[in-house]
Amino acid sequence: MISAIIQARLSSTRLPGKLLLQIQDMNLIEHLSLQLSFSKKLDKKIIATTNEEIDNEIVNIANKLNIEYFRGDSSNVLDRYYQCAKFFDLKTIVRISSDAPMIDPQIVDKTIEYYTKNNFDYVNNFFDRTFPVGTEIEIFSFEVLEQCWKFAKKSSEKEHVTPFIYNNPDKFEIGCIKNPENLSEFHWTVDRIEDFEFVKSIIERTKKRPILMKDILKIIENEPDLLRINSHVDPFEGYKKSISDD
Repeated sequence: MISAIIQARLSSTRLPGKLLLQIQDMNLIEHLSLQLSFSKKLDKKIIATTNEEIDNEIVNIANKLNIEYFRGDSSNVLDRYYQCAKFFDLKTIVRISSDAPMIDPQIVDKTIEYYTKNNFDYVNNFFDRTFPVGTEIEIFSFEVLEQCWKFAKKSSEKEHVTPFIYNNPDKFEIGCIKNPENLSEFHWTVDRIEDFEFVKSIIERTKKRPILMKDILKIIENEPDLLRINSHVDPFEGYKKSISDD
């Protein structure tokens, strides 16, 4: 069984409560869940949120969507992931962030297929980045997650779950899928209000579901000025700060 753990919390420092922001009467978690529902390889979705009272609303959304949830540590996301995977007895885990409401289910399936057909400990689609920011997928076994949980020491490794893996390439067999065309200049993850406005502009221009990467690129091709909405935002701001705090 292949299970997606979606990390979600409302106490974002850069855009608090962003997951509750509405586009076409759906919040960002609902948009993400809808996108993932078109995956042919995912067997299960679980929302991993925190024990903080503010995240009771995340639990309400999970119940509304009939998605199982787990509550754990707010700052040590690695521990939250590990305890969630252990509680649900997960074997193969797909890590997805809730701030990627336009994640492409076809990319999800391609990444899963690459993992299942090869002998890697860990696979992502950004180690040698060719996909846009906001399409990130990571896949690993429970055993690999357990090693991270046992041996990760840096705060960035605990906050971002998997850096222990790619900080120690000698310990793990790491695979990365690549897009034929380098699209790493684009980003549609939601970190700032400008990112939300960009994502909102794309979703409002797209009637079909799921929204695929090629659909987004077509809209941008027809309306290149949309890129100006969030072109000044650094999508790696949070990770850079986390590393600087190690």
